[in-house]
Amino acid sequence: MPIPLFNSVASWFLKKRIHQIELFMKYPNEVQQELLHGLLSSAAKTELGKKHDFESIKNYNDFKNRLSVVEYEDIVDQIERCRKGEQNIFWNTPIKWFAKSSGTSNAKSKFIPISIDSLEDCHYKAGKDMLSIYYNNNENAQILAGKCLRLGGSSELYQNTDSYFGDLSAIIIDNLPFWAELGSTPSQKVSLMSEWETKMEAIIDETLGEKVTSLAGVPSWMLVLLQNVLQKTKKTNITEVWPMIEVYFHGGVSFHPYRQQFELMFKGTDLNFFEIYNASEGFFGMQDQNESNELLLMLDYGIFYEFIPMDQIDREDESVIIPLSEVELNKNYALVITTNAGLWRYKIGDTLKFTSLSPYRIQITGRIKNHINVFGEELMIENAEVALSKAAREMNLNIVDYTAGPIFMETNVKGGHQWLIEFTHPPKDKGRFVELLDHYLKTENSDYEAKRYKDMTLSLPKLEIAKKNLFYNWMAKKNKLGGQHKVPRLSNNRDFIEELLIMNH
Repeated sequence: MPIPLFNSVASWFLKKRIHQIELFMKYPNEVQQELLHGLLSSAAKTELGKKHDFESIKNYNDFKNRLSVVEYEDIVDQIERCRKGEQNIFWNTPIKWFAKSSGTSNAKSKFIPISIDSLEDCHYKAGKDMLSIYYNNNENAQILAGKCLRLGGSSELYQNTDSYFGDLSAIIIDNLPFWAELGSTPSQKVSLMSEWETKMEAIIDETLGEKVTSLAGVPSWMLVLLQNVLQKTKKTNITEVWPMIEVYFHGGVSFHPYRQQFELMFKGTDLNFFEIYNASEGFFGMQDQNESNELLLMLDYGIFYEFIPMDQIDREDESVIIPLSEVELNKNYALVITTNAGLWRYKIGDTLKFTSLSPYRIQITGRIKNHINVFGEELMIENAEVALSKAAREMNLNIVDYTAGPIFMETNVKGGHQWLIEFTHPPKDKGRFVELLDHYLKTENSDYEAKRYKDMTLSLPKLEIAKKNLFYNWMAKKNKLGGQHKVPRLSNNRDFIEELLIMNH
């Protein structure tokens, strides 16, 4: 089939999905309740389903009263049994894939179950939906006339008796349907290479001759790849290398600190930025409007959502947990999910807020364990990212990476925050940058502003300039280069920042 004809047929097919998306936007709570009953019905004969008598659960309150909210440590024994080959423990179809995830604040590996149902009805469905929404919003889109340069995890897949584990991206790439593989670059072989720097060279060698029309990957690592492309080709702009690129699908970390650098790399073009929200546990949301910083919560991916208000996160009373129908605007919630891979009322550690209730749109605000609240300031990643990007833009600076931790109170010494930031070029006026960062943190977070009032609780932030490639070398030392690995941004302790400060001197 000629490419223009294929492009028009494929885009017509993708647009048909829009009607189903509009349906769950119109009837969100009905769709979620129906989905919950479907999950309970599917797992009724499993070990977990029999233990909690899923067949007798008639409504959400029954479900809420029957099952407790869990974290990974609560279900690790069930998961380990499944990894050794036992089935029908928490899901009714075979589970042989496990996404290995360490998160940002805990070095201990987690093995998140991936079922055929979650691959098909969540991850791959989301991949098609990204294209559907993009084509619906951009009538003249031509991304199917070329290939998507994907930058996935750097881990290979490993076998463990009767199961396999690796980065989620490796599992997805290894199981990709043929239509997705045909439209992607680099090849599966290169995408699944484990050694990051060798893989980087191989990706560049394999993709330079391709007609690339879109990019997909985590911003921090995509930036490293594109910088290497420019270095190798001696070009100043990525569109000189791939003139047909029209969209970058990004997720995994906040885009705020990286946006300016991407705009510079694509200067003179109208590159579209399209944000997605996915994790090892599932695919949750995607941008459904051009030029938006809100994500549409996807309600028909086999995931039932619940929410814990962050101001009540430490209460043991589970009555504070609410379904989608009871959320409020602009309030921070911890996310709890029940999925078609057998996670039941699982607290994944992410925090978000709702920016719209009709339809349900969200913004990611951070991680439960990845914020600073030593002095009651409740500083979330979202606040930090916005404040940093505003301060950097005002001084025409580009931030490569950063982390921050508390400065604990001592006798006659007030508490504060210490920031370790790597810039492409350090600020000429370090004090001015600190003042701007402090100002924008106050603007973004009223709790921080209150604690900073007259320096009564918090003093002015302290800034350390990171030497070039500090964070890259730190990640390399921990064997965490590439793909889904992330630098811990904010922490309630000084573990990360102390390690980095030692390497910085």
